[in-house]
Amino acid sequence: MKTLDPMAAARDAVAVHPARPAMALIHDGPDARLIVFRIAAGQVLPTHTSPSTVVLHILSGSGLVSGADGERAVSAGTVVAYEPQEPHGMRATTGELILLAVIAPRPASR
Repeated sequence: MKTLDPMAAARDAVAVHPARPAMALIHDGPDARLIVFRIAAGQVLPTHTSPSTVVLHILSGSGLVSGADGERAVSAGTVVAYEPQEPHGMRATTGELILLAVIAPRPASR
C-alpha cells in the first residue's frame, strides 16, 4: 500500500513552460495512472483524447472542463468522467484550479 498527497504534489509540481499548467505524476501502475494538475488562472490544458477512461476530481478552485457535451463549470468536490477517446480539456477561470486525473486502464507507453 502507498499513500499519496495530491495537494502536496500539486504545490511542488513544476510546469515545463510558464504558459502551461504544472503537473506531477503521482502513481503509474500497470492498471492506472494518477496525475495531479495545478492550473493557474487563464491557463488551459488543451483538448485531447485518451484511449482510457479519464476521471477528474477537482481538489480545489474552480474552472471549466470541456467534453463531448460542451463546456461545464466545476469546483472543488466535483468529479467528471470521460469515456475512452472522448475529447476533454480544462481551464482555470478566476483562480488556481487543482485536479487529480485518474486514467484507467493505464495507457501503453509510447
